[in-house]
Amino acid sequence: MSIHLVIIDALNLIRRVHAAQPGEPDVQNTARVCCQALTKIIAVSEPTHIVAVFDHLGEDRGWRAELLPRYKEGRKPMPPELLAGMDLIQDAFMAMGVDSLLSDGDEADDLIATLALKVADHGQQVTIVSTDKGYCQLLRPTLRIRDYFQQRWLDSPYIEKEFGVRPEQLSDYWGLAGISSSKIPGVPGIGPKAAVELLSHYPSLEAILAADDLPDKWHKKIDPYREQATHCKQVAALKTDLQLGFNLQDIRFRQAVTSEEPNA
Repeated sequence: MSIHLVIIDALNLIRRVHAAQPGEPDVQNTARVCCQALTKIIAVSEPTHIVAVFDHLGEDRGWRAELLPRYKEGRKPMPPELLAGMDLIQDAFMAMGVDSLLSDGDEADDLIATLALKVADHGQQVTIVSTDKGYCQLLRPTLRIRDYFQQRWLDSPYIEKEFGVRPEQLSDYWGLAGISSSKIPGVPGIGPKAAVELLSHYPSLEAILAADDLPDKWHKKIDPYREQATHCKQVAALKTDLQLGFNLQDIRFRQAVTSEEPNA
């Protein structure tokens, strides 16, 4: 049987929909608009399997903050009314036949990456619905990323145009240039252009750190920050070896015959 697994980066969708609501944000309306979005996604993608993956909502920033203590420090918390309405939204998704999966300890990104590759590497089609370009490091013929809001594919040509590197080099690129929004520092003095130049000559961060012919201008900048660069790459990379604790049959899509309107 041919499989098409659609994975919804749930909080990526929900928080953007909630923030875009006019006037005073209303969770009931957020749930309704999110369900409308899911209806469109399902109609276009025709999934055989689908799941909405949610981040755990605790204060623990996980193993990444152990490597980089400032990782995601100071990020704006979820609005209290939205946090209180999560059960309502998940129930509305379930009424549409879309089950919810909550990460436990690890970030939702890692759970999504593990599930996506488990299916894609067996030759089956996977679509991740998210605006998060971090997933693009997973790109392959059987795995694609859809930005629902911009109605575009975050594919290899897009990544090469946006960053100047290949998708499989993204974590190397971020190890060097950092990600300011996530407080991943990279290497001081190595910006996006320098990272692209280095990765055009060397295939990976490890190759750069091991190179005997690294030009002196780069060596002076990188050498004092070798460990930091390695940690930045580790933090930017997605884990793909989590224990999932369920099988694909559990998230098989069965179209529910119900109204899109969630109950309060």
